[in-house]
Formats: sequence, structure tokens, C-alpha cells
Amino acid sequence: MTGTHALLEVKNLHVTLTGDRRRRTVLHRVDLAIPAGAALGLVGESGSGKSLTARTVLGLLPQGARVEGEVRFDGRSLTAMAPAALRGIRSHEIAMVFQDPRAHINPVRTIGDFLTEGLVTTRGVRRAVAEARAAALLGEVGIADGARRLRQRPSELSGGLLQRVMIAAALLTEPRLLLADEPTTALDVTTQAEVMAIIDETRLQRGLAMLFITHDLALAAAVCDRIAVMYAGSVVEELPSGHLSDAEHPYTRALMASRPDLGGPGKKLTAIKGRPLSAFETGPGCAFAPRCPDARDTCTTQHPALLPAGSGQAACHFPHHPRAAAGAAERSTSDA
Repeated sequence: MTGTHALLEVKNLHVTLTGDRRRRTVLHRVDLAIPAGAALGLVGESGSGKSLTARTVLGLLPQGARVEGEVRFDGRSLTAMAPAALRGIRSHEIAMVFQDPRAHINPVRTIGDFLTEGLVTTRGVRRAVAEARAAALLGEVGIADGARRLRQRPSELSGGLLQRVMIAAALLTEPRLLLADEPTTALDVTTQAEVMAIIDETRLQRGLAMLFITHDLALAAAVCDRIAVMYAGSVVEELPSGHLSDAEHPYTRALMASRPDLGGPGKKLTAIKGRPLSAFETGPGCAFAPRCPDARDTCTTQHPALLPAGSGQAACHFPHHPRAAAGAAERSTSDA
């Protein structure tokens, strides 16, 4: 994303956690940039480090975590910021929508308490005014009769309604950046579509930047401007969402190939061979090398850097060039 001022910029991010009396690196190298008003999809298998990246941005890491590299928000270093200042950023400028609302909403308090507490305690907004704002925002995210909903408890709402409450809670702070961590994981397909439509519409209306974390490559491409693909704690490719067919990294191409084909019955799903590695299991070479059909000796001994390739960037010693390959195939056919 060169040439555009980044609202959020993550450079060479490494995170190490302490567990089982030893330190483990859980993020090896993360480089991201999101301009104001833009949306970036962060895609990868479970354990690739997507959610941990978002939590690092917010400073929500376990005690003893060691962070190297740089996370900057509107030019300010979040990694060097004092805890009190970082809490202020979380209260006013960056908001997060978590994937499991029931784990983040106190079950014994009302929806109104959950939505208005931040406005009342940190911003000094009068409770009646805060409740009016909350009720109006519930209407914006598709929850009718907001005043009545404010008096209800989480157990009285469905999973889809609770996720809408989470979205409303995030928007109430009037943030500039929204971190959406797999917000539709626990929902049925119809409700997923409704929730994503709400997120996308409200983001565009308010001009929010967004980091959208998901397993679903097609969904990310539908709602985001660019896609970053993670594997084993590193970003391995980043490219415009409209150019996924031009992916240079073999892992991105494998994810594309493993999507269900709805065009005809009876076709088996294509699986990526082997198992995904955790970041702390990786060796000196490319983490994807054990599963890559094109791996060579260099791939097992040298870690690839994230460099310009095709329409974006790829961390691969031998990136695939779809246009060149297609051109070669056409020339071969014409010569025949």
C-alpha cells in the first residue's frame, strides 16, 4: 500500500509468549498497512496468528509477552505507548468486534448496562443521553424496539442479535478503526450474511477503516479492498481483493483451490496436504515448504522475505506468475 498514508501500520511484528516454562514465538513477521477508510482482510487457517495480531494492536496480550517491531496508529506508536494512553485509544479510536459475543457480554447485566457503561464512566455522558444513543444505534444495526432491548439480558437474545449488540457497542465509541475478529463464526449462513451486510454498510457510511479477520477467503474478498494471507505467524502474501486469481504464493493458491465448487454436484473438495504448523514449530526455511508441491532445497533452509510480486507482495523464493504462465501456454498452443 505504497503512496497512501496508513492509519494503521504494522511493521516487522514479532510476538513471543511464555508458556510451559519456556518462551515461544507466536508471531514471526507481520507487515500490514490500512489507510483511513479502507478495509483489509486477514485470512488464514486456525492458529496462523490472525486474532493474536489484532490483540497485539490493542495491547491485549498475556502478561510477560514480548513484542518486537512496530505498530503505529495515525503516526503514533502503540507498542511504545503507556498503558493509560493505550486504554484511551481503545476507548475512543479503535474498537473490536469479537467472534463470540456471549464470552464478552456480562450475562447478569442488561444490554443497556453493557452498551452505555463506557460512555457514562469514561466520557461523562449522562445516562439518559447514553441510553438514547444506544437505542438509536441498535436500530441502525437491525434491532427493533431498542429501548426494550436495553432492559433485556444476554440470555434473552439470540446469537445473531447479540452479535449486532457487539457491533453497536463498537460503533458507540465512534472509532476510526474497526477490528472484526471472525464476527460471523457462530452464526447460521443467513444470519452471517445479515451481520456482514450491517458491518460493511455501517463501515462505509462512517468512513471507518477495518481489519477483518476470517477463514473465508471469498467473504474477505467481497467486503475488503485488499487481502493479507497469514501462515504460521507470518504474512505470506498481500494483494488487492480483485486480483486473487493472480496470487503468487502457493499457499494462497492452495486456499483458492480448496474452496467448494458450487457449479456442479459430485466434485470432491480439494484439501491442502499435511497439517498447518504453529509459529513456534517452524524451522529456518519457509514454513509452508513441507506442504508445498513446488518446494526446493532453498525453501527448507532460507526464510523468504515479503517482497513485491505481481499485484502485491509475496514471501516466496519461487513465486508463481499466473499471467506469464498463461502467456506461455497461449504461445505454446499457437506454435503447435
